[in-house]
Amino acid sequence: MKYIRSGLFALCVWMLSGLTWANPNIISFAQDLQHDAQLAQHKGVPVLIIFTSPGCAYCERVMKNYLIPMQRNKDYAKKVLIRRVDITSDKPLIDFDGKTTTGRQYALSLKAKFTPTIMVFTPDGVPAGDPLIGLGPEDYYGGYLDAAIDAGLAKMHPAAH
Repeated sequence: MKYIRSGLFALCVWMLSGLTWANPNIISFAQDLQHDAQLAQHKGVPVLIIFTSPGCAYCERVMKNYLIPMQRNKDYAKKVLIRRVDITSDKPLIDFDGKTTTGRQYALSLKAKFTPTIMVFTPDGVPAGDPLIGLGPEDYYGGYLDAAIDAGLAKMHPAAH
């Protein structure tokens, strides 16, 4: 029975990891961060969340120029799980602790008031470093994202970094 459950879990992880690849041109909205954390833990990667708001041109630019290309890149698929939270949304969202909240409440709890804000979390929901707020200088932004992802990996695997 234990092997069947392990096999079913692996199958679910494999199927869910394919959801991102089903449409690599969008950043999926977070619905169940606890489940995403389990997937991230299984893959050994942190969870990157971009906090967005409707009509945020800078959010669209960050997603189009940085996050979507990362999501398409197989090397980044091995380094990070990317999700999106709308800071104005009142749709239900399950947080890392399994509690039901909303995008609006979750963003407020993390003091993510401005968009875009990017935060990287370990699978247990602990922020790996300071958030990236706004777009900033585009010549350096990719490096800032890499540093944030690397901080998440370092918190998860301290001996390897």
